[in-house]
Amino acid sequence: MIKENPKTDMEVQLSTTLFFFLTTTFLLASATAGHFFPPTSDDTDYIRTSCESTRYPQTCFKSLSGYSATIRHDPNRLAQVSIHVALSNATHMANYVSNISRRADSGNTSESAALDDCSSVFGDAVDEIRRSQKEMKRLGLTGESVKFQLSNVQTWMSAALTNEETCTDGFEEVADGGVKADVCHRVVTVKEVTSNALALVNSYADKISA
Repeated sequence: MIKENPKTDMEVQLSTTLFFFLTTTFLLASATAGHFFPPTSDDTDYIRTSCESTRYPQTCFKSLSGYSATIRHDPNRLAQVSIHVALSNATHMANYVSNISRRADSGNTSESAALDDCSSVFGDAVDEIRRSQKEMKRLGLTGESVKFQLSNVQTWMSAALTNEETCTDGFEEVADGGVKADVCHRVVTVKEVTSNALALVNSYADKISA
């Protein structure tokens, strides 16, 4: 009989993040103060136009268009929702890599090492995106300048993207195979939504500075 391993500190943290993510999803859905306002084509067009400033506009529109009734034409909400989407994707990826890392063939040392490193850097990425999300919710409420707070968000989102890229970089010396292909394929989408979130935060910061 295989005994279930006790949860590590990172797994506990990721579980907490998932709970926080689900709570945030509910709050985003309730952002219109208890009233549902169906999205309009104008709302959708706003997201499509905003996504053109990102590196992956198709991924951007696909991941954010479902929130158009919440976002409306508000660049702050657009940035917040994009971070929320990035956190969701990064959290799921972190959980996935953590699980397969525990089941990895210990005889394949290069693959096992790459998975361990990927699990570690994705844990960091989740933490950095979570910090960004919290900072966006506190804009203008801490006594610090909004510009300074946004610079924090930009720094953390950039660091999260770097960590996600580090995951795939770690597989460069690993022989091609199912695990490598699967992980690298999954990371692509996570990197795209994180990159897009950073671009939308940058765009919002430019509007604040103007």
